[in-house]
Amino acid sequence: MTLLSLGLLLWMAAHLFKRLAPGARARMGEKGKGAVALGILAGLVAMIVGFRMTETADLYALPPYLRHVNNMLMVIAVILFGVGQSKSRLRGRMRHPMLTGVIAWGVAHLLVNSDAASLVLFGGMILWAFVEMALINRAEPAPTPYKDGTLAGDIRLVLISLVVFAVIAGIHIWLGYNPFPV
Repeated sequence: MTLLSLGLLLWMAAHLFKRLAPGARARMGEKGKGAVALGILAGLVAMIVGFRMTETADLYALPPYLRHVNNMLMVIAVILFGVGQSKSRLRGRMRHPMLTGVIAWGVAHLLVNSDAASLVLFGGMILWAFVEMALINRAEPAPTPYKDGTLAGDIRLVLISLVVFAVIAGIHIWLGYNPFPV
């Protein structure tokens, strides 16, 4: 659990560095981007390895129907991750689609995982997303809303997101975590 926690803290620190220490980040210049990216990558690897190494038992029982809710929330999370780069109409209506997607992803996983490692990982990522949103909102004015979204962009976003969700589900099955009720 230690490696998982350290990875989560490194991920958060690397992401929040620009917001919490803008002067220090600015002094680093372009080279700072590489250092931050390295911190994020190291945090991600530590979280994954730490999560896979941690042996914990379920802390409470979860009803089986929550797997359906998990899958619905995961489709929504994948769509939200894509909104910011899409040409959909939803892009102009959301300020933080990717961070909102992280929250949906975390909640979805907490609905089907009740062990301590999951609470640390997914709860920590949800907390980070809320903190990041608050810091961005405080520091930056609202951007001009995207106005070029189309119905075709909406359809493309949903279709691509469904394919990505299928790939993610396939990887979970390959790793031994079947997300679908059997």
